[in-house]
This record gives sequence, C-alpha cells and structure tokens, in this order.
Amino acid sequence: MPYQVPEPKIFACTQSMALAEKIALHYGTNMGNVHISRYSDGEFQPSFEESVRGSRIFIIGSTHPSSENLMEMLLMLDAAKRASARHITAVMPYFGWARQDRKDKPRVPIAAKLIAKMLETAGATRIITMDLHADQIQGFFEKPVDHLFASTLFLPYLKTLSLENLTIASPDMGGSKRAYAYSKALQSDVVICYKQRAKANVISHMELIGDVTGQHVVLVDDMVDTAGTLTKAADLMIERGALSVRAMATHALMSGDAFEKVEKSQLKELITTDTIPLRKESEKVKVLSCAELFADVMHRVHNNTSIASKFLM
Repeated sequence: MPYQVPEPKIFACTQSMALAEKIALHYGTNMGNVHISRYSDGEFQPSFEESVRGSRIFIIGSTHPSSENLMEMLLMLDAAKRASARHITAVMPYFGWARQDRKDKPRVPIAAKLIAKMLETAGATRIITMDLHADQIQGFFEKPVDHLFASTLFLPYLKTLSLENLTIASPDMGGSKRAYAYSKALQSDVVICYKQRAKANVISHMELIGDVTGQHVVLVDDMVDTAGTLTKAADLMIERGALSVRAMATHALMSGDAFEKVEKSQLKELITTDTIPLRKESEKVKVLSCAELFADVMHRVHNNTSIASKFLM
C-alpha cells in the first residue's frame, strides 16, 4: 500500500491564538492541542498533546516583543523536531526584530539574521510570513521563505472607497518602493516624506517631496509602532492642501500612546491587519483579517501547488 501523506496539523503560539483559530476555520480543520506549563520564575514549556510523527505541521505565531513570543516559537519548533514531525512550517504573520537587518553603525547586531538562524536551528523547514521590514531578510534563510504581501488585502479595500484624485504616499524614503508599487496598481500619483530622526522613534524634522493639493492621500507602510511618523505625515499633508489622509500599515504594534496619537491626528482612518492582536479598539482603526490569505497559502504549500497568484506586488 502506498504511503498516504497525513493531513497537516495547525498549532498556535499563545500570542497568535485568535488569528490561528480563524486560519484553521478557513483551512477547514481543527486546531492542534498544545499545553503550556509555566514555572514560578517565568520559564515555560510547550507540549504537543497529540502525535505529530510523520506529519506536516504549521506553527502560527508572530514574534513581536516581548521576547517570550519568539522564545515560544523556538521551543515549539524544537518540540516538533524532536517529536519527528516530517515538515515544520513556521507561520509568522509578523517577523519581529526585523528592523535590525544591517549594521547601520559600528558594534551593533544584525538581529534579523540571528533570528533566521535560530529558527532554522530550532527545526523550521519552511517560513511563511508577510510584509517583512526589508525584503532582503529572505536571504538570511537557507530554507524556503514564502513572503506574502498585505497588498492582496489593502488594494481591494482601497478600490471600494472609490477615491478620486488619489495619491499614494510613503512616510519615509525606505518605503518608496512599496509606495510606487501601490501607485502602479492604482494608477495614481505618488509622494514621499523625507524625515530625520533625533533617535529611534523620535522624528526631528520632516519634509514632503511632491504636491498633495486637492488630493486624497493614502500613506502605506509595513508597520506602525509609536504612530509618530504616520500622524506627523498626515498633519503635514493636510497643511499642504490634502483633502483627506488615510494610512495603511500591515503590522499594528501600536506601542505607548500610539492609539491616542491616531485618534487626535488628521488621519481619517488607519487600515491594518490582524497579524498582531490590537491592545484595544479604536473608531479610527480598521482591521482587515489576513486569516483567509494564510489559510489559502498553507493549503497550497501542503498540496505543492503554486502561490504565485498571491503576489500582487
């Protein structure tokens, strides 16, 4: 009798449980059973409460800080490897620590490279992620990386708004490639903000390259952390004559007083995804779920079919 490849199993890290349940629902399967034992000093131990021998398994977990989120993913990968899982895919909707992707000054780490090696050492045989902070992070891995784009969610939503005089904007020079890709898909103009930082998360000066007079502007970025850049850019564009300003950011870290900044800003709305669970709800924040996208890609990976149609950018 020929060997029958078993159906895949889906497991979740604690921080991504809500998203994983949605993904499993779209995939058409139940969540796998994982138990987390915790010690009084904070140490924890994940345990698969069902056999994964010979199986393809997907472990879903974003690795945003705190570092416990990354540690839980690593421990689950190691447990799966030692339990003889056949294929172990780390599904990381948000790949954390990615802002440290190069040496921008002496004596600093390249954290994204380090984490790529840690994931592979722990047992990951494939990575599925979305909107990396820098595309070249894919090259830090020796295993296959499926790098998805939130444009597959954002572009259809933007088209439903039927905005005339639409202009796409990048909040910084580093995001210009993403902004141009959106502008090409929407056949719109593009402008770029030029910013200077006094230190991390603190903007000392911002200028606008391009004209937004009489335009409905949409800022596009891969993440929103303190929301300082997006809100400052929105205020600047309204001053320069924009009719409205929206922002689209795939990963809503929303640290500190980010929600308050968004609510008090000139932003009409902030459109994001559920790669990271929101700390609280806001009338100005609209969440588009990425669950169906990840479920579809995971199904295609398991069945060895093309995922090229999922790359709009």
